[in-house]
Amino acid sequence: MAPELASKSVKLSTDLPLDSGQVLSGVEIAYETYGELAADKSNAILICHALTMDQYVASDHPITGKPGWWAQSVGPGKVIDTDRYHVICANVIGSCMGSTGPASLASDGKPYGMRFPVITIRDMVRGLVGLLDGLSIERLHTVIGGSMGGMQALSLAANWPERVERVLAIATTARHSAQNIAFHEVGRQAIMADPNWHDGDYYREENSPDNGLAVARMAAHITYLSEEGLTEKFGRRLQDRDAKSFGFDADFQVESYLRYQGSGFTQRFDANSYLYITRAMDYFDLAEEHGGKLADAFAKSRARFCVISFDSDWLYPTAESRHIVHALNAAGAPVSFVELSAPFGHDSFLLDVPALDRVMKGFIDG
Repeated sequence: MAPELASKSVKLSTDLPLDSGQVLSGVEIAYETYGELAADKSNAILICHALTMDQYVASDHPITGKPGWWAQSVGPGKVIDTDRYHVICANVIGSCMGSTGPASLASDGKPYGMRFPVITIRDMVRGLVGLLDGLSIERLHTVIGGSMGGMQALSLAANWPERVERVLAIATTARHSAQNIAFHEVGRQAIMADPNWHDGDYYREENSPDNGLAVARMAAHITYLSEEGLTEKFGRRLQDRDAKSFGFDADFQVESYLRYQGSGFTQRFDANSYLYITRAMDYFDLAEEHGGKLADAFAKSRARFCVISFDSDWLYPTAESRHIVHALNAAGAPVSFVELSAPFGHDSFLLDVPALDRVMKGFIDG
């Protein structure tokens, strides 16, 4: 079952139509807010989260107790200054931290499981727009997102251009590549091969497909890092031993680290949600949604854009960001672009990169 959470929640006033042609009824969107909303509602910033993140962008996670995933950037006097801005971060549909997803109860009182309809990034954004409508916020000062969050930010700008003034897209892409899809498929197959998956109907079982989900997380986590970062942090150093065991225990520090990441992840995430969200990311192709030409996706936008990439990110490399920038140029949209140097790989947008802070603050406040 989905965990009991203390987040705010809005029940959408209308059914949510999906790209698949199906409709979700009674959709709940769980969200957190930080900072006061101005009387004219002109200072609202929407932060869109990545695949395994949630609405707890700047507050302690209710399950792990850890600080929010972007707590170093969001708060009073910080890069995204909650003394100036009203920050909203919502859990996407399909996830497992309070918004409607596979673990939620369907109309028959049982968890959806695999009866939950397949969703897209645009469907996630439909849910976010429904949340904004429920909060009576017609136009955002800025929408911000890294990775899958960046996909949502671009989708909002393309499909609801009147709803946002500034778009900050970090370490993201306008479509998933064959390599991206391949890595996700490995993770999905690991989950579905777990004997505790029970074809997705495991919520009333004693055990969940934690082993499969942990392997999926391990495989994905490798893509978030850089070879330089892994080598610097772990190299070939052994874990708590002086010699190789000549067995299949975690001899190397990097093995132990990945196992830790995998096991910890199962405590806060739902396996079916992982299937649905990775599939949504794989389906993402903003050009395809707009007749095959990416520039056409932004033809109606009047927003300012800032696109940021990292030189060590091989999951969504700088070439993907340049592709977005070229399309924005072709559409006549004002856009700034920067490739930042950082050794952390794709996860650089979540870590301490002072240059990122400077670029973000300049764009948001400018």
